[in-house]
Amino acid sequence: MPLDFTAIDFETANGSPASACSVGLVKVRDGQVVDRIGWFIQPPLGHDHFVEWNTRIHGITADMVLDAPTWVDQLTDLQTYIDGDTLVAHNAGFDMGVMKSACVATGLAVPAYSYMCSLQIARHTYHLDSYRLPVVAMAAGFEDFPHHDAVADAEACAAIMIHAADRYGAVDLAELGEHAGVRISSTIPPAAAAAS
Repeated sequence: MPLDFTAIDFETANGSPASACSVGLVKVRDGQVVDRIGWFIQPPLGHDHFVEWNTRIHGITADMVLDAPTWVDQLTDLQTYIDGDTLVAHNAGFDMGVMKSACVATGLAVPAYSYMCSLQIARHTYHLDSYRLPVVAMAAGFEDFPHHDAVADAEACAAIMIHAADRYGAVDLAELGEHAGVRISSTIPPAAAAAS
């Protein structure tokens, strides 16, 4: 199996994990970035207020998402782009939590995806003072990107995974995980998946 995956990054409007206001997606095929896309999202009702702290971090305001698709409207496009790939994110628990929480907030079923965390991979691969995305990306040779732009962050995450796989000589995510001692997780717990 080749090194294929989709890197994903969400930005949120506030402290609620359901408040997705932007997503970035980067497609990797055979260890190469082949496509990237991103869009604004109207956060679900009840989770749609923008706080100054978040806006200061990512620069997205309520006005910027007024005409954006809602979480419900954009989920099909998100799933179509992912197309069954294993997802990769830096601090993946956050990004998978955004997906789960936004689905719960809108009454949608949580999509079943396998995922791997580039932060965990980085902690087992590099010896750094910090494992924040810009620091790890620099170690992987991906520098000077606009941090907290969802597409740029997803591409930085992809670069880390590609670089780490190269360091280990891993041909796919499963082998990378074996070398780094990091497992591939699922958005649906095994017990829930077995019951459905």
